[in-house]
Amino acid sequence: MPLYDYVCPQNGRTVEVRHSLSETISTWGELCDRAGIEPEDTPTDTPVKRKITAPSVLVPTSDRELKDAGFTKLVKRDKGVYENVTGGEGEPRVIGDS
Repeated sequence: MPLYDYVCPQNGRTVEVRHSLSETISTWGELCDRAGIEPEDTPTDTPVKRKITAPSVLVPTSDRELKDAGFTKLVKRDKGVYENVTGGEGEPRVIGDS
């Protein structure tokens, strides 16, 4: 599910929530319920607006970050031989003809 930022013009707060594309949130009360926060002094029928934000993109900079993100990186070492540089303990390091 996508992550969205909503802003309440009355109290100036921005709240981040995750919900499906088909779901709409239009009031502070709906937003607080979805986010699991208390409305505090702001009336629950106060309108909120969804902010336009850029999506976050994972750009791993190391083999460890690739592994932590669930990816496997194979590096060609010889004809038909690849090394799993993200392999951990118990995982084969060399794949292919040996």
